[in-house]
Amino acid sequence: MSAPHLPEWRPSSPSSWGAQDLSQLRQSQLRKVSAMPADHGAVIEEVESGWVGAIISVEASGGVAVVSLEDRRGKVRSFPLGHGFLHEGQPVELTPPTPRAAAPKPARTASGSVAVHDAPARVARASRIWVEGTHDAELVEKVWGEDLRIEGIVVEPLHGADDLLGAIRAFRPGPQRRVGVLLDHLVPGSKESRIAREVMQQQGAQGNVAVLGHPYVDVWQAVKPHLLGFTRWPDIPRSQDIKVGTLQALGWPHANQRDIAHGWKRILAQVTSYADLEPSLLGRVEELIDFVTVEP
Repeated sequence: MSAPHLPEWRPSSPSSWGAQDLSQLRQSQLRKVSAMPADHGAVIEEVESGWVGAIISVEASGGVAVVSLEDRRGKVRSFPLGHGFLHEGQPVELTPPTPRAAAPKPARTASGSVAVHDAPARVARASRIWVEGTHDAELVEKVWGEDLRIEGIVVEPLHGADDLLGAIRAFRPGPQRRVGVLLDHLVPGSKESRIAREVMQQQGAQGNVAVLGHPYVDVWQAVKPHLLGFTRWPDIPRSQDIKVGTLQALGWPHANQRDIAHGWKRILAQVTSYADLEPSLLGRVEELIDFVTVEP
C-alpha cells in the first residue's frame, strides 16, 4: 500500500513567526504613543490596574513624578508619570502638566493704587487740596496725579501759609466744598500749628476743613535722602533760607532762584513712586485725598 501524498512543507515567512527583534517591536509600539501633558481635569485610564479617574495633581514623591487620579466616587490613586495610560481609548505618555502662566500683576500708579486704564478724568469737584508752595504741588502731582484726576480733585499752592485763614474764609467751605490743607513743619509750638488751630476754630470748619502736615521744614526733606546719595538732609539754621542753605550744604549751585529751581528738579527727578517718600508725608496726603473725596 502506497503512503499518502503530503503537501510539500515550506517554512513560513519570518514575519509571521519565529525569532524576532523584540526591542524593535517595542520601539515601534512606543512610537505610536502620543505624549500628553498631565493637565488638571483630564480623564485618564491606567492600563495595568484599569483605574479611571480625572487628574487632580502631579507631584514629586521619592524623587519620582506621580500623577493622582480621582475616580467618580472621589477615591484617589497615584501612579508614576509616563507610559501605561489611555486617554479616550488611545495610549498616551503622560508628561508634566502645561505650565500655567502667572496671573498678570495689576498695574499700579505712582501712589501704589491699582491703575484704571483709559478712565476719563472726572470733572473737577468743588473741593480742593491746598499745599504751601509750588514744589509741594509738583511733588503731589508726580505721585498722586493719576488718582487725583480720576477723583476730580485739584491741588492748588497757597504760596505760604500766613494767609490761610483769609483763604478759608473766602472759599466758604461746606459739605460739597471741602478743603484739605497740607502744611510744612506742622509740629507743636510752630507757627503752622498756630495757624491750623485758628483755622479749625472758624465757623463751618469742622467736618469741612482738614489741616494736616508733616514735620519737615520744607517738603524737599520728605524725599528719602539716599536717592540723592546722602544719608540725611543737612540741618539748616532757622535764620537761613531752607532751600538756599540745603543747596549750599550739599555743594550744589545756590546763588539765585534759577539755582533753586534746578536743585528742586534734580531732587524731583529721583522720585518715581510713593516708595521714594517718607511715610510721614504719605499718610497725610492719603488722608487729605480721602477727606475731600468722601461723599457727604
